[in-house]
Amino acid sequence: MTPSAPATSQYSADQFTELLALSDDEVVTHSYVHDVALPSGGTLALVTLDNGRDHTRPSTLGPQGLLELARVLDEQKARGAAGEIQGLAITGKPFILAAGADLSKVGDIPNHGAGRQMAQLGHYALGKLGELGIPSFCFINGLALGGGVEIALNADYRTLDSSAAALALPEVFLGIIPGWGGAWLLPNLIGIENALKVVVENPLKNNRTLKPAEAFELGMADVMFGPATFLEDSIRWADGVITGATKVKRKNAPGKIERTVKWDAAIGIARSMLEKRIGTVARSPYVALDLLKAAKNTDKAAGFAAEDEALADLVSGDQFRASIYAFNLVQKRAKKPAGAPDKDLAKPIAKVGVLGAGLMASQFALLFVRRLQVPVIITDLDQERVDKGLDYIRGEISTLEQKGRIDGDEANRLRALVTGTIDKKDFADCDWVIEAVFEELTIKQDLFEEIETIVSPEAILATNTSSLSVERIGEKLQHPERLVGFHFFNPVAVMPLIEVVNAPRTDDASLATAMVVAAKLRKNAVITADSPGFVVNRVLAKLLGEAMHAVEIGTPFETVVEAQRHFGLPMDPFVLLDLVGLKVGAHVLDTHHGAFPERFFESRALHELAEAGVLLEKDAKGNAKGIDKKAIAIVAKHRPKGATPWTLEELTQRLEDGLADEIHRMLEDDVVAAPEDIDLCMILGAGWPFQMGGITPFLDRVGASERAFGDTFHHPPIRGVR
Repeated sequence: MTPSAPATSQYSADQFTELLALSDDEVVTHSYVHDVALPSGGTLALVTLDNGRDHTRPSTLGPQGLLELARVLDEQKARGAAGEIQGLAITGKPFILAAGADLSKVGDIPNHGAGRQMAQLGHYALGKLGELGIPSFCFINGLALGGGVEIALNADYRTLDSSAAALALPEVFLGIIPGWGGAWLLPNLIGIENALKVVVENPLKNNRTLKPAEAFELGMADVMFGPATFLEDSIRWADGVITGATKVKRKNAPGKIERTVKWDAAIGIARSMLEKRIGTVARSPYVALDLLKAAKNTDKAAGFAAEDEALADLVSGDQFRASIYAFNLVQKRAKKPAGAPDKDLAKPIAKVGVLGAGLMASQFALLFVRRLQVPVIITDLDQERVDKGLDYIRGEISTLEQKGRIDGDEANRLRALVTGTIDKKDFADCDWVIEAVFEELTIKQDLFEEIETIVSPEAILATNTSSLSVERIGEKLQHPERLVGFHFFNPVAVMPLIEVVNAPRTDDASLATAMVVAAKLRKNAVITADSPGFVVNRVLAKLLGEAMHAVEIGTPFETVVEAQRHFGLPMDPFVLLDLVGLKVGAHVLDTHHGAFPERFFESRALHELAEAGVLLEKDAKGNAKGIDKKAIAIVAKHRPKGATPWTLEELTQRLEDGLADEIHRMLEDDVVAAPEDIDLCMILGAGWPFQMGGITPFLDRVGASERAFGDTFHHPPIRGVR
């Protein structure tokens, strides 16, 4: 796969003036060079990337920094040709290689041509690492995201610090593609199936990152060293490569059989799975698949040119601009939640109690013990249920150990920290108690009334209710001010959102404690008022209620699915109902109908479906094949006489306008502070696609806001895909 000409020969430094005009306030990541004497007697030029800020501001790659790096690499190439240096290595400031492109100005890129320049500049600068005429190395000493990983990929060889925070190519998550070599270099280094995992699969799993051991196993680095002597070991290893004493074998490099047989098949399977999982609204995953497919039989220069065009199309398009809005919500607003009290008011948590030992409760216990590293105790109605919960938690800890996510010592420590009991008096020394029991008001009230007599007056009480009033749950408490809503989303370990419910009597200390705990759990917390469904479930209940209303009046199930498809949500309403459980779905709809009877549909058909336990027809593997015929018959029984089904166009507009109206009412009632908080909740809690840029700007763009309440959520409306 060696190109006939250098891949960077198609670029020149003077073609990037338009980009430089956008970077006058760039925090420049400089390229500092110093020579290192090699054990063999030669010299290694070590280039260190550093933006001059501490480790809380990762180095990013903007136009000025990239041009400086290109100039430095040209200088070192000349030195190599003169015999002054025998190799070059690039690394980062402590704990950070680079966090990718500087996105602060990318949303301002004015046109397709400037977007192409952005891609070309990355190829121009980073591509020089593979064309020095001497061996080039990347010492991955810490966090490497996006362009940071592509720095490493463009080098000839890579070493990896086993303590690095994370590695990832998150571009597809942001509505673009790895455009500085990643889409061509990675599959040709680690094989197509591994590359699909890194480039497409992980970004679409809530932007999952790789631990160093995972990246090394995939073949993204040639060798991994511990942090204590990482730099010294890397230099020594590089010297061995330069002298020929160390032979490097790429264990996952694709061979002839993979290229001729497996490559296209893997792409085809990935495309089919994507279409089933996310539909076809989002462009970037499919553009990435096209690039990965083409990487099988193109040279580097052609691969880089294809990345240039693909990135230019995406960066200058509406989906990316919408993604930048969503990205800024997650990166900035989520870090400074609206309405959060001073974190200094938070109480210390030295022991956690979980009321319940079912699946949800056990997931809570596992997360608390992993992230807080404090004793966690669970309880339930009988010892058998407690033991089952403990077995689940310990089994999950063992799985983490087997996957290399934690070592043996940590696994043993975590197991020792988790205990179970059927005597609630063992909760007496808990500082934080959270319930995960059946969604029934009186059960939760009675449970908290009992536990309050056992725990200390300083203990915080938290409820995971998804739709019940937190204030009413605390009606039997002597001190309801210590009760806070703490609503997780399933699966607990994966979903990044917690809705923290500030009930009318919740005090600042309890709210502050909840926010600090959420941060320690590595979750994003949004503060909501104590209103039915809070944010996510209220929006989803609107969608589910309209879906059931539509089919009950005779609208075909297929039409309902099609009418919601353009939202880009990860699953249609009937798959969602099947996932959460029909009885749970019916309960959620009942709760919202009870609170807002004029706006939320009461579905008697859903109750009958729940009793019959039927909705989706599934294959032997449990995958949905369509609506079960029995479910269709049950729903048909509930059709009112003379009812007229909605057309696709009518239902689409009804859904859009209904959502715009409901969200506007939520903001009028101060359920959250701003439209951005609604968007954040839907992105993190419901899987609203980044490429759609948030539900409120989407509703502005399709005209639903104007139709529903005569205005828009944002002034001016935010550009993005319709």
